Amino acid sequence: VEGTVEEDLGKSTIGSKTDDETVEREEEAIKLDGMNVAQMKQLRESAEKHTYQAEVNRMMKLIINSLYRNKEIFLRELISNASDALDKIRFLSLTDPSVLSATPDLKVMIKPDKENHALHIIDTGIGMTHDDLVKNLGTIAKSGTSEFLAKMEEGDTEVSSDLIGQFGVGFYSAFLVADTVVVTSKNNADEQWVWESDASSFTVAKDPRGDTLGRGTHISLFLKEEAYDFLEEHTIKDLVKKYSQFINFPIHMWTSRTEKVEEAVEPEADATPKEGETDDDVKVEDEDDEKPKGQDGGQDRVRLGSNERQQAHLAEEPQGGRRRRLRCILQEFQQGQR
Repeated sequence: VEGTVEEDLGKSTIGSKTDDETVEREEEAIKLDGMNVAQMKQLRESAEKHTYQAEVNRMMKLIINSLYRNKEIFLRELISNASDALDKIRFLSLTDPSVLSATPDLKVMIKPDKENHALHIIDTGIGMTHDDLVKNLGTIAKSGTSEFLAKMEEGDTEVSSDLIGQFGVGFYSAFLVADTVVVTSKNNADEQWVWESDASSFTVAKDPRGDTLGRGTHISLFLKEEAYDFLEEHTIKDLVKKYSQFINFPIHMWTSRTEKVEEAVEPEADATPKEGETDDDVKVEDEDDEKPKGQDGGQDRVRLGSNERQQAHLAEEPQGGRRRRLRCILQEFQQGQR
């Protein structure tokens, strides 16, 4: 019975932990997060899984449905949150300067990553502990929640976009443009933690890379395809000028540029015969230049008269030795003529 064997029959989009396609997909995700395979595996295995508070789920749906035409406000809200975190650490430093020991610079940084379709907003503010991440990003304060939700449900887009900041829930506007949001944060009182969510639930895990921030928060937005324009340099600059020009801290942005550099062209060696030289002389000179020192140079033919010819096999010798040998040959030739 003849048959054929299909290679890698067990491959699937889900796969197992040893499936090579799954490993490639994990490596791609790890590249986005800046982690290697072992670190990502450790992060997934140690992650605490949480469900959102019911009010948070309700609120996120309202934000996404009400503000989908005004997605750009997400950057305003995230920069505003970064500014608040910087204000808090600066206030603490007035009585305890040591809180700035990890990094004295107070700033906001924006880094677009077109290759991986990710936008990063980084601050050197107060940062969040494990409990802060669970509390601040997984629940919302009871006070004013009902009022906020009621006003959101009224459907006035302009009012809703202003309210989102007033009630301290601006962070969730990140899901207007991102499928997945990763928050890495380091507070002076705790280790570095990683919070991750796809808007349906969230996880919190200790960062296997250790302390890479020193202090502050790094928000990574993995954008939806329709939001790729927010990776453009001019778009980001325009939004910062429009919404965040009154922020009290410097806002820096990573940019890239391509420069064309002309390579210097070396002039070619002049092969034109000089005065008194023939083309043959130039050719012989070139051949001699190409011969490596210490190797057999082959046979050199010397013309010793118009009617008689004699071949002298000259091995590679120092120049002085070759001249003496030629003189000897010429003397022998002259004696023969006599």
